[in-house]
Amino acid sequence: MDVTSIVSAFLSAQAGGLQTQVAATIMKSNMDSEKSAVQTLLGAAQQNFSSLANVSSGIGGNLNISA
Repeated sequence: MDVTSIVSAFLSAQAGGLQTQVAATIMKSNMDSEKSAVQTLLGAAQQNFSSLANVSSGIGGNLNISA
């Protein structure tokens, strides 16, 4: 194996490592934003549930959603 091939293989390995690091960073950023979105949705659901805590029993029990 000549020196050019070794250098080329080394540079390719470095480029692959950099691509892996960039991909991992992007995935972490995506997971953080997904986590934030889920927490927002759960918070909104909790607020809606809390606002229904004062509703008397039987309200919404016979709701027709077929329309």
